Amino acid sequence: MQPLYHDAHLLVFDKPAGLLSVPGRLPENKDSLALRAQAEFPDALIVHRLDMATSGLLVMARGAEAHRALSIAFAERRVDKSYVAIVAGQVPADTGEVNLPLICDWPNRPRQMVDHDIGKPSLTRYRVLSRETNRTRVQLEPVTGRSHQLRVHMMAMGHPIIGDEFYAPEDTRRLSPRLLLHAERLSLPHPASAEILTFHAPAAF
Repeated sequence: MQPLYHDAHLLVFDKPAGLLSVPGRLPENKDSLALRAQAEFPDALIVHRLDMATSGLLVMARGAEAHRALSIAFAERRVDKSYVAIVAGQVPADTGEVNLPLICDWPNRPRQMVDHDIGKPSLTRYRVLSRETNRTRVQLEPVTGRSHQLRVHMMAMGHPIIGDEFYAPEDTRRLSPRLLLHAERLSLPHPASAEILTFHAPAAF
C-alpha cells in the first residue's frame, strides 16, 4: 500500500473505508492497513487508529524511537486532526461543541455511550460547511480522542452521521452504503526534527 508521504521516520496513508487499521482476532479480519504497510515498510508501527468504516489520514511511525515521539505527541494533544462528515438533518448553529462523557457500552461493544457518572471527558468542536434539505456537511475536530467519539457525539446532537451502522436509525443508515466520515486534515510535529507537518486528503463524498 503506497503512502501519501514517507521518509525515514514516518508514513502517512489515506485509509479507505472498510479496511481495518490493525488486524482483528478472527482470520477473516487479518487484512489491515498496518499489515499492508509492513509488507512494504517492515519497520512501520501503528500510532493511532481509525474505525474500519472511517476513511482518511492515518500516520505510522518507522522504528521504535519515532513511535515513542509520535505517541507522546498524540498523548500530549500536539496533533491536530479534523474530519468531514455528512450528518442527517440541518444542524442549526454554524459552529458549536459537544461536551459529553463517553464510556464503552460493554454488553453491546464496540458501541460507546454517553455516561455522565463514569464516562471519560470527551469534547468535539464542529463547524457547518454546507446545508441541504435533509443533510449537513460538517467539519469535526475531536479535542479528545475517545473511541467512536465523533459518531456518538453527532448522534447525541440529534444528527447521526449518514451510513453509520452503529448509531444511526435505519432510514439514515440506508442513505449511504458507507459511513460518511473522513479524516481530512492532520497536523503533527515530525518525530525527528519537530517541524510541524500538515497533510490534507479531500473526502470522496
